[in-house]
Amino acid sequence: GDGAAAGSYGYTNSGYSVYEEENDRLTESLRTKVSAIKSLSIEIGTEVKNQNKMLSEMENDFDSTGGLLGATMGRLRKLSRGSQTKLLCYMMLFSLFVFFVIYWIIKLR
Repeated sequence: GDGAAAGSYGYTNSGYSVYEEENDRLTESLRTKVSAIKSLSIEIGTEVKNQNKMLSEMENDFDSTGGLLGATMGRLRKLSRGSQTKLLCYMMLFSLFVFFVIYWIIKLR
């Protein structure tokens, strides 16, 4: 009775206890690593949410800028189509005016 109990107790203390301590140490190491990975994944998730929010805001800004640019280009096309003859006439009159002013200044010298 007691001899078998003492013998099994000695066996537990010598070999099994070493394995148990090693398992405890490895378990604690694994727990630390899992905790670090968990906190890192939470930080990555937060960063991804922030980046997605910024991308969404940039997309909205680009959409509004594209709309404004499109409207401006439409106005420029309309302006260039409709009044090209008027614009050419005004430029010719201005050129003649400048020519006569320069001619008059040279004549007075």
